[in-house]
Amino acid sequence: MKKTVFLLGILSLIVLAAAFQFCVKPPNYPKEPVIEFLNMSKNLMRQTPLGTDTILITISFTDGDGDLGFEEASESILIKDGRDNVSRPSLSIPYIEQQGAGNGISGEITFELTSTCCIFVDPVTGFKRACADVPMAMDSVFYKISIKDRAGNISNEIRTPWIGLICK
Repeated sequence: MKKTVFLLGILSLIVLAAAFQFCVKPPNYPKEPVIEFLNMSKNLMRQTPLGTDTILITISFTDGDGDLGFEEASESILIKDGRDNVSRPSLSIPYIEQQGAGNGISGEITFELTSTCCIFVDPVTGFKRACADVPMAMDSVFYKISIKDRAGNISNEIRTPWIGLICK
């Protein structure tokens, strides 16, 4: 009898250990969002005065506390022109409902950026000219991108590859 109870106890422990082994473990992401550049739809655009032109940027994200997006439009995708560090109009991430107890989330975001102007800095005078006033046919730009969650945590900053700008 004691052997049977002992064997049943051991068997129960083995079954219990096996069940815990196959439990899904929640992701262990930091509470600050983390982003990574994935791709962009093209690498050449016309500058703004030549007509509206856009490019699609895709990034991946993780967020440990799952608090991305706002119910009201709010700055959540922060974008800077890499040539002069000037902020572009920010974009909003739609509200993402927190899920369960683990709340760690990951995914991809694709957003559209409109074109910008070519910039020329005169090497002699240091005077900056932009848009139709530039004396060159081509320029290039890259963007610095980060995201912000509802708690105000800001992600790492990534940069896009260089994008050619047709000036004239």
